[in-house]
Amino acid sequence: AEESYNFANKEEIEIVKDFTFLKTRSFPLLACRLFDRYRDLAPQLVPLDYTKRPNVKLPYELIASMPELKDNPFRQRIAEVFSEDGEGNMTLDDFLDMFSVMSEMAPRELKAYYAFRIYDFNNDDYICKSDLEKTVNKLTRKELTPEEVCLVCNKVIDEADLDNDGKLSLEDFQHMITRAPDFLR
Repeated sequence: AEESYNFANKEEIEIVKDFTFLKTRSFPLLACRLFDRYRDLAPQLVPLDYTKRPNVKLPYELIASMPELKDNPFRQRIAEVFSEDGEGNMTLDDFLDMFSVMSEMAPRELKAYYAFRIYDFNNDDYICKSDLEKTVNKLTRKELTPEEVCLVCNKVIDEADLDNDGKLSLEDFQHMITRAPDFLR
């Protein structure tokens, strides 16, 4: 596969490897596969020769159609959080970052940080009751009544809000998920 296009030279591949958690002996092949995945989403937009780092952004609609995101209720938030433009349109670097953080090799703290950002719908660096309501509704696919959602949100805030300010900081969130080992899987 590496001969079919020109993704990056060896130095560039090492730089990408250093800034991701996709650290395997077969990293060059993995990076090329991810480039293939990116290019396959829009071959008309992504050139075969990518060594000059063209200014390409794939639209959110293409990113959201990927099997890894297609059925995820948070697909739009995931794309928004990992995209440089905040709208879900992704450069190749954004795409690599997303897969790096989602990999099993990414540190738990980093996964928690990005989960926090994904659940912080209003981007105010806190998960407030409104953010929690959106999160619960997405997780349950709106199967709970508004009263049940409110009850769940109040329970989460009561149990996780360490400083009793009515919202969850990143520290509150990290503390909460340390008590739920499977949360970030």
